[in-house]
Amino acid sequence: MDEKETGRVEAFSDGVFAVAITLLVLNIQPPPLSDPNLLSDNGLLRYLANQWPDLLAFITSFATIGVMWINHHKMFSRITYVDNSLLSLNLLLLFIVVIFPYPTALLAQQYAAHPEGHTAAIFYSVINFLLAVCFNLLWRYASHNNRLLRKDADTQDIAAISRQYLYGPFINLFIFILAWINVTVCVAVILLAALFFALPGRSSSKASQSQRREA
Repeated sequence: MDEKETGRVEAFSDGVFAVAITLLVLNIQPPPLSDPNLLSDNGLLRYLANQWPDLLAFITSFATIGVMWINHHKMFSRITYVDNSLLSLNLLLLFIVVIFPYPTALLAQQYAAHPEGHTAAIFYSVINFLLAVCFNLLWRYASHNNRLLRKDADTQDIAAISRQYLYGPFINLFIFILAWINVTVCVAVILLAALFFALPGRSSSKASQSQRREA
């Protein structure tokens, strides 16, 4: 195990997250202003209004990847050592992250052309589920018996984070079921899930701080 390698892993991971987020915006195509129908204000406004599925898919995916990056950063702030298994699990997570723009584009295109269609939303929810599973595998491998964490890591803090991350696969399984029923509700729940995971372990961190003050 190497303590110095964590910085390199974080830097590489940050680059992959940045590329994935950048690719998301490429799914939003600017209007072809060579079209005379789009030269007027009304024509351009109609075009932009019709792009709302692309914008919704972009916002949802940006929130998902952004929150994933925040949690990845917080995770590695607690990880002190790196081994080959951790590197492999991290690469698996990044593999799912970097293909995320594809189901995003697919969801936007099908929703714009056929709002009642469910296939793209189902595929999108499967990718979300895989993200949650990979993230849990990465964290649980590193945190099991403080395998790769600081030796003085707060056990209550670690347990609280583990519990909150455990919700991820189950929430995304629920989202997968929703994708078969109502695509709009499915996307809304994905956004709410991103908010839920924005600040993992916050309560436990506060508890740890109060315990230190009491000590």
